[in-house]
Amino acid sequence: MCLSGCVSRAVLCMCCLCVQVNLSPGHMFDKDFELFVFYQDTHQPSAIVEAGVTTAPPGSLMRDPVVMISLYPEFPEEVMSSLATQGEFVFVIDRSGSMGDMMHHGKGAQMRIESAKDTLLLLLKSLPMGCYFNIYGFGSDFESFFPQSVVYNQKTMDQALKRVKEMQADMGGTEILQPLKHIYSQCCHPDHPRQLFVFTDGEVGNTKEVLDLVKIYRVFRCFSFGIGEGASAALITGMAREGSGHAQFITDTDRMQPKVKLSTGFHRFALQPAVVNIFVDWTLPDGVTVDTLSPPINVLFQGQRTLIYAQLKGELQLNQLSIHRLAARTLIRSLEQEERSGAADVEGIRSRMVELSVQAGVSSVHTAFIAVNKDSRQTVKGPLQQRRVPTRGYVKLVCVCVCSAAPESQKDPLLQLVSLQKASGCWDLDATLADVFGKTEDELTNQKPAQVDGSVWATLLALIWLYGCKIEQQVEWQFVAMKAASWIGSQKGEISIPDHIHSVSIHQETFEQISSVL
Repeated sequence: MCLSGCVSRAVLCMCCLCVQVNLSPGHMFDKDFELFVFYQDTHQPSAIVEAGVTTAPPGSLMRDPVVMISLYPEFPEEVMSSLATQGEFVFVIDRSGSMGDMMHHGKGAQMRIESAKDTLLLLLKSLPMGCYFNIYGFGSDFESFFPQSVVYNQKTMDQALKRVKEMQADMGGTEILQPLKHIYSQCCHPDHPRQLFVFTDGEVGNTKEVLDLVKIYRVFRCFSFGIGEGASAALITGMAREGSGHAQFITDTDRMQPKVKLSTGFHRFALQPAVVNIFVDWTLPDGVTVDTLSPPINVLFQGQRTLIYAQLKGELQLNQLSIHRLAARTLIRSLEQEERSGAADVEGIRSRMVELSVQAGVSSVHTAFIAVNKDSRQTVKGPLQQRRVPTRGYVKLVCVCVCSAAPESQKDPLLQLVSLQKASGCWDLDATLADVFGKTEDELTNQKPAQVDGSVWATLLALIWLYGCKIEQQVEWQFVAMKAASWIGSQKGEISIPDHIHSVSIHQETFEQISSVL
């Protein structure tokens, strides 16, 4: 456990799984307080069984014991390597008119569509050879780069990048339901799990329909990214939740920060192998049966937690109570979707939902919490009142400027270098690459050892430049570099490297790190 802030004492009781943290006397909460908890045996499967409430109606969820199973897989390295090229990656880009707005009103602001295009460049360059991919643009209508997902290679990557450069915020409103239906209707490629990446800056009028659709096809993981201040939290977080993915909101004033967040999340969660064809087999004591509350698990991903809730019926000796409400929440969400889908027994579903909501103390679409006066035991009534809580020593200044035209952006050397990388991970030794380094082509080629291939030499220089000149932005290009290093390692024959390279400034430690790949 790591504590940051004014903490005087922390008490950890492992027997009852409770933690008590006492703050120093006089702490004013005038700065952030952080509590870090680190799990032991993180990837070990676990199960917690709890007793129910004895006063709840017999046979109800709150009366019977409940079990929560936690799965957080970590696959062996040999499995990770064998599945490195598997996957179908579908990028869905908002091209509505509002994507032409600026990311912020400060100096050097970028249009939202341009930020999305830069991020898409980094993601496309990081895809593994042999996977499948496609790119959709949507607004009032939608279009795709390819009729269906294609194999990722040099030709298809070049075609996609050309189309990305031409993308504009010129497709009207924000209608995402139809493109999602079209994507989900497409045939899948065997052994290539489909994953969606949705970039949008707005909100839609049919959020529940969109979320229900994503939940139905949750076997296809969905990652969602809200761009700018106007992105709908209900839509962005809902799509990620129902699609077993992750959500991120991009509102930073730093133009590079959105690409950092998107690229990091993409590689941490998306480029991971998956396990399919999953079934759960229950081994229970005599006289005990199980009723699974969670939706069926179709796929398990490396490094992503999956929870299974189930209601146990029968005699069990237990004395704990803490996760029934989580199980009730899972069941209520399933009932809500069943009701919206137009099931036959709508009244029965609604009645069961209300009963479960009241028993468990978990809100639903048909229930809500109310305030009750502790003394009079009466419901608090009347209009809501707003109270301003003063803060000491803090003044917020907001400066808004209106720009008549977007400032001309300068070429980013990092993006220039990434754009020159081939689909396989290498670079060509030519004048465009030399221009990124501020050198001439002759300055690069004259120092190349005769026995070293030109592409190998160019790729080495690119890696050295990244580590030597752009180390502070490593979170953006680390997977581009991994792809390049993997390509170098795949080249046959021994490569002798000179003791020094004059064309690019580089620390000896970094140079030795790159050379060790060979």
